Amino acid sequence: MEFNDALSIGMDDFSNNEEMEIPEVLPMMAVRDVVVFNYMIIPLFVGRPGSVEAVNEALGSNKLLMLVTQKDATKDNPGKEDLYSVGMVCMVMRTLKLPDGRLKVLVQAMSKARIKDYVRTDPFYQVTVEVIEEPEVQEITVEIEALMRTVREQTEKIMSLRGILSADLMMIINNIEDPGRLADLVGSNLRLKIVESQSILEETDPVKRLRLVNDLLSKELEVSTVQAKIQNDAKEEMSKSQREYFLREQLHALQKELGDTDDRIQEIEDLERKLRRTKMPKDVRKEAKKQLSRMEMMHPDSSEATIIRTYIDWILDVPWLKGTTDRLDLKEAKEVLDNDHYGLDKVKERILEYLAVRKLNASTKGPILCFVGPPGVGKTSLGQSIARAMGRKFHRISLGGMRDEAEIRGHRRTYIGAMPGRIVQGLKTVASNNPVFMMDEIDKIGSDYRGDPSSALLEVLDPEQNFEFSDHYLNLPLDLSKVMFITTANMTDTIPGPLKDRMEVIRLSGYALEEKIVIARKYLLPRQIKENGIKPAHLRLTDETIEYIISHYTHEAGLRNLEREIGKVCRKIALKIAEGGKGPYTINATTLDRYLGPPKSLPEAEREQLDQPGLVTGLAWTEVGGELLQIEVNLMPGKGKLTLTGQLGDVMKESAQAALTYCRSRSEELGVDAGFFEKNDIHIHVPAGAIPKDGPSAGISMATALYSAITGKKVIKRLAMTGEVTLRGRVLPIGGLKEKALAALRADFDKVIIPELNKKDLVEIPQNIRDKMHFYPVKDMDEVVRIALGKTAKAGGRKEQ
Repeated sequence: MEFNDALSIGMDDFSNNEEMEIPEVLPMMAVRDVVVFNYMIIPLFVGRPGSVEAVNEALGSNKLLMLVTQKDATKDNPGKEDLYSVGMVCMVMRTLKLPDGRLKVLVQAMSKARIKDYVRTDPFYQVTVEVIEEPEVQEITVEIEALMRTVREQTEKIMSLRGILSADLMMIINNIEDPGRLADLVGSNLRLKIVESQSILEETDPVKRLRLVNDLLSKELEVSTVQAKIQNDAKEEMSKSQREYFLREQLHALQKELGDTDDRIQEIEDLERKLRRTKMPKDVRKEAKKQLSRMEMMHPDSSEATIIRTYIDWILDVPWLKGTTDRLDLKEAKEVLDNDHYGLDKVKERILEYLAVRKLNASTKGPILCFVGPPGVGKTSLGQSIARAMGRKFHRISLGGMRDEAEIRGHRRTYIGAMPGRIVQGLKTVASNNPVFMMDEIDKIGSDYRGDPSSALLEVLDPEQNFEFSDHYLNLPLDLSKVMFITTANMTDTIPGPLKDRMEVIRLSGYALEEKIVIARKYLLPRQIKENGIKPAHLRLTDETIEYIISHYTHEAGLRNLEREIGKVCRKIALKIAEGGKGPYTINATTLDRYLGPPKSLPEAEREQLDQPGLVTGLAWTEVGGELLQIEVNLMPGKGKLTLTGQLGDVMKESAQAALTYCRSRSEELGVDAGFFEKNDIHIHVPAGAIPKDGPSAGISMATALYSAITGKKVIKRLAMTGEVTLRGRVLPIGGLKEKALAALRADFDKVIIPELNKKDLVEIPQNIRDKMHFYPVKDMDEVVRIALGKTAKAGGRKEQ
C-alpha cells in the first residue's frame, strides 16, 4: 500500500467521529503479507473457506471482524500458534462476490485488540477479544515535536526519492498532531517486514511507537537513497548508450544517403561473405560465426575486437577442407624421383608403395617417414622431390634448437602477440590440407622451462591421433591425417623412444665413389656452372679428375664438400673468363692443384704406413657417416702396465681391457711364456687424439693389433675390421654396417671382417659395392687372427705352421 492510499484513509478518519461499541466475541480471519494498522481502509481478497465463513458471520451480525496476521504467509490453514495475538477489529464496509467463488471485501480498521481466547475453530475462528486502550499524550513537548518534525521530513525525502511526492498527502501528514496516529500512518507505508510491522502495531505507547517508526524510517531512507543512486546511475548510462546508438544510426543513414560506406560495416559484411564461401567443418563454422557476432557488438577500437578479428582471419586462412589432387601415375612419379636423385632405391620404392596404396585406397592416411643419415646425402632435397612426384605442396620447418612447445602447439589467445604454432602456419602458407611437411633435424630438438616440443610432436606424428590435432590458439580440431610428414635426423640415439616409435625410419648411408661421380657429373657440376655464370663449353672436367677430387680433396659420406670443391674450380674458371679468357679450360689430376691447392689426403701414403706389426684399421660409425679408426699397439719392457691414449671413452677402454685379457688367455698360441705380460708394458693408442672416441665396435681391432704386436706379424694389406669382442674371444654384432663398408671403400680397402651375426645386414649394401669388396663373417677371435695374420704365428715372427 503506497502513500497515495493514505490520503483517503486520513480523510475518512477525520470525517468519522462516531464511537462504536465492540462486542467481546467476534469472528476472526487471518491475513497474510499485511499488518492492518488503525484508521486504515483496505481491500482484501478472501478465498479460504474458513475466512469466507468468518466474513459471512460478520455480515450477518454487526459487520465487525477481527483481523490478525499469520506468522508464516505460506501456510493455507494456520493454527493458533501460527497467528499473532494482537490485531485490529475492522468493519466490513462492502463485499463483492467474484466469478471464481472468492470475495472481495473492503474493511475499515476500528480499534486495536488482543485475542484472549479461541471460542471455536471450525468451520471458522471465533474469538473473545480485549480492546487495547492507548494512553493519551498529555502534552506535546519540545522533544516530541522535534521527533514528529523529523518523521515528517524523512517521510517527505523518501516520497521524493520514490517519485510519489504529493502536496495533498504532505498536507495531511503535516496536519496530524497526534504522535500515535502519525506513527500508524507513516509505519503502514514503510514496506517493512511482517515482524517489524507487528512490533509497531503491538507498541501501545504513542511516543515509543513514533520513535520506533523514526528508527525504521532512518534505515529506509538510507536504503532508498542508495537505491535511487543506483537507479540514477543506470539511467544515465542507459541514456548515454541510447544517445550514442541514436547518433550512430543517424550517421549510418546520412552515409548511406550520401553514398559513403561505413568501413566497419563493410568489414563485417566481407567477413560474413568469406565465411559463407570458405569450406570448413560445421563446428568450426559455428565457432567462427559466434566470434563474428561478438566482434560486431564490440567497439572497433577495443583490443578484444582486434584479437577476435585476427582469430577469425586465421580460421578463414586455414585450409580445413582444401587440398591438392595426388598424382597417382606411378611411372611418372618414378621418373621424377630418378631425375632428381641418383640411387636411394629404398626411399623411392617406399614412396611408390605409398602411391600405389593411395591409388587403391583413397582414404589411406599419410605415412610418417624419418630419413636418417649423415649430412649431405640429400635428405631435405629428397622431400622436395617427393612432393613434386606426388603433385603436392611442400613446406619445411627446422626443429634444430627448438625449445618452446608453443612453436608446435601455438599460444593461448589470452597472451599478447599470441599466434598459432608452426604446423598451422605451414598449412596456411601452402593453402593445402595434404602437403608434404618436412621437419628437419628432429634429433636436435631441445626442451626447457617453456615445455618439451618433442612431446608435443607425439600427437602430430601419430596418424591415430592427428586427425583431431588441437592447436592452443585455434582451440579447434584440425585434421592432419592427410599430411605426409617427413622428418630428418643424423642419428636416432637422441630422438625420444615414443617419438621414434611413431616414425618409419629409413636409413640413407651415403654414396660410394661411383655414385658420387655420377651425381657430380649429372647434378653438381651443371648447378655450379650455372651459379657461377659460366658455360659448359668453358670447362672440361673428366670423370677421372672428379674421382681424384673425391679421393684426395674430400672425405665424407655426403656430397657437400665435393660440391664446394667443384664450385671452387668453377669460380677460378669464371675469374679467367671475366679477365678476357676464351677457354675451354681442361682440368686433370696434374693441373688440379692450381685450382684447389695441394691434396688434403693421400690414401696411398696412409695405407703404406699401416704395413707394420701392431697397426690395424678399424671401422667406426659417427653421425656424419662411417669413419676409419687407426689402432696402434707398442710393447716395451716394464711391469705389465696397460696405457690407453687417444681420448677413449669408458666403453672403448673396457674393450681394450677385454682384448688384453683374451690375448693373455692365448699365451700358448702366441708362443710367449707365462711372465711375458708381467715383464712388458703395453701402450694402445688411437690417433686423432683430439677427437673423442667411444663404442664397443673396435674390440676385435684392438685385440688383433695386440696380437700382431706380440707376434711381430703384419696384418694383411687393405683389410679393415669391426666387431665387439668378449673376454673369451667371441665376436658380437655391431651397428651401421653399411656406413662402415662405404667408409672402407672410400679409403680403398677391399677386405672387411664383420661379425657372423651381421651377415644378414649385407643385403642392405648395394650389389655393386659387394662385388668390389670381400666380407669375412667371423664368430670368434681365432677366426679373426687366422684371416688378419694368415695362419697362427709364434712370437718373434716365426714361420707359419
